[in-house]
Amino acid sequence: MKLLVIGGGGREHAIVKKLRENPAVEVIYCLPGNGGIAADAVCVPEIGAKDIAAQAAFAKAHGIDYAVVAPDDPLALGAVDALTAAGVPCFGPDAKAAVIEASKAFSKELMHKYNIPTARYAVFSDPAAACAYLDDHPVPVVVKADGLALGKGVIIAQTRQEAKEAVHAMMEDKVFGASGNRIVIEEFLTGPEVSVLSFTDGKTVVPMVSSMDHKRAGDTGLNTGGMGTVAPNPFYTPEIAKVCMDTIFLPTIRAMAAEGRPFKGCLYFGLMLTADGPKVIEYNCRFGDPETQVVLPLLKSDLLTVMQATTNGTLAQTPVELADGAACCVIAASQGYPAAYEKGFPITMTAESAAHAYVAGARLQEGQLVTSGGRVLGVTAVADTLPEAVKEAYRLMDGVQFENRFFRRDIGAKALAALEGRS
Repeated sequence: MKLLVIGGGGREHAIVKKLRENPAVEVIYCLPGNGGIAADAVCVPEIGAKDIAAQAAFAKAHGIDYAVVAPDDPLALGAVDALTAAGVPCFGPDAKAAVIEASKAFSKELMHKYNIPTARYAVFSDPAAACAYLDDHPVPVVVKADGLALGKGVIIAQTRQEAKEAVHAMMEDKVFGASGNRIVIEEFLTGPEVSVLSFTDGKTVVPMVSSMDHKRAGDTGLNTGGMGTVAPNPFYTPEIAKVCMDTIFLPTIRAMAAEGRPFKGCLYFGLMLTADGPKVIEYNCRFGDPETQVVLPLLKSDLLTVMQATTNGTLAQTPVELADGAACCVIAASQGYPAAYEKGFPITMTAESAAHAYVAGARLQEGQLVTSGGRVLGVTAVADTLPEAVKEAYRLMDGVQFENRFFRRDIGAKALAALEGRS
């Protein structure tokens, strides 16, 4: 089979590596890919992730049998629609269903309409009205850009002044472009956060192993696209999983179908385990990054087979087996990220670390891998227990070197403390 993967980050590298395990796969093309993915797929850097017409033309010209659209932007722009129209079956939702992530206002209104537990909220298109609303709103408060913002369009404001500054930055200064034309203001929820990625064919939902992301550059730094992940999440017990399936997962899939937007692909549930029960913080219409880097190594079933089942509507008849172990991913980033940073530094890795690395922001320069992004790569370790996985991930990180490298040294700390408290 000839496969096509749209995207060019660490998530896509993880997907490519997992797809390669299927012996029927002859070649994987990655558009645009990156310098690290080039070791595992044929990268086509001249076709970007948002160049929908070129993607469809490439797929037809190269006889692609199946395509995986991984990032949020091309999904929202209709990449699955275009590829399907070109006769190429796809993993991922069409544009009508991808709106569940592309518009936070849509997703909040969906949850309100179908009684899916989430934070109380209000939607605004006028900055003055938003600021007036904040005058009487308790703090902390959460301010979100309505549209896609590379995972960074959420501000947790500790004071009303901070919240109003966030409103002005999003709606007037356009720090997130058109994504901030509308905003959502919602109550601040407390409790452990859990990410649950799930396969769905529009009817059946099969959750993967739960995970815990670490969003800040440091424990109190700026929000990033994610600095590391562990799986499973110790706060996500079998009892909580059942509540989530009954009150969130299945109701969401049924709500999307009822709205004429059946969702197929990977639906990501960002959850907060509050004192009042699990609530939805956000939906993503695709695999998360870097959650994918710990979840896919714990998938024992063949990824391509499961993906095809979501496309064909046969997920209920397709076994999805998950491993019992644990995984930890630590991200190596460029110093200064998520603000300004330098790039172009050579990357060296031991053979062992390279075998466990998922490359995100790196390119090939005369055969040498050099940094080209904020989050450069992640190393993932799988072990029988979470403490072992965390220890091994940091040992592997010692084998990765580049100038201006930095990484968080507390990935998994909260999860490990929860495990110790339970024993």
